[in-house]
Amino acid sequence: MKTIQHILTRYTAFLWAILAPLGAWGVFVVAALDGAAFGLPMDLVIGGYVAQNHARLLLYVLMGASGSALGSLVIYAIGYKGGEELLRKRVTPERFEKLHAAFEKHPFWSLMFPAMLPPPTPFKLFALGAAVAEMSIGHFLLAIFLGRTVRFLVLGILVVEFGPGVVHTLRTFFSHHFHWLLIAVAVALAVWLIVRRRKSASQLQKIR
Repeated sequence: MKTIQHILTRYTAFLWAILAPLGAWGVFVVAALDGAAFGLPMDLVIGGYVAQNHARLLLYVLMGASGSALGSLVIYAIGYKGGEELLRKRVTPERFEKLHAAFEKHPFWSLMFPAMLPPPTPFKLFALGAAVAEMSIGHFLLAIFLGRTVRFLVLGILVVEFGPGVVHTLRTFFSHHFHWLLIAVAVALAVWLIVRRRKSASQLQKIR
């Protein structure tokens, strides 16, 4: 346990030594690399920046969301140019069909909601799925930007309220209770879709 903590401490110190000269652009760079499938600790970076300067919370959130969206264009290019085979290798046939059906019915929300969720959400699979489904680049970028904005904003507010240690607490919590988070999101999405359909139906009745 002490060895792991020592490695994490050294890694964090090394990361901050690189990012410090970049200022707010450090958030953008890390987010872009993470979005492009390099798998960097975005929550740790956002949390660290916000902890050092609460007043720039919104700037760090927007830089992180922008970098994540633009970096994900690498995944989009891979998926758009024939990533279906790659996607099929990474998921079961049943999951592939569910993913494909989700992007057929609700492409924007099928990408935005996963973008809001923390690790261990396999977000890059959803980004790849969106590209395979030939989602427009504009909607692709907007969905990721909005989803990441929500995620980083919530994280930033928690860091302001409870300190940078909340990042580790959240990572531990979600790694142990991730299935409950997925259930909660699924229920919330189902309720939202039902409400939306009822509103659309009532509006049609009024027009008639």
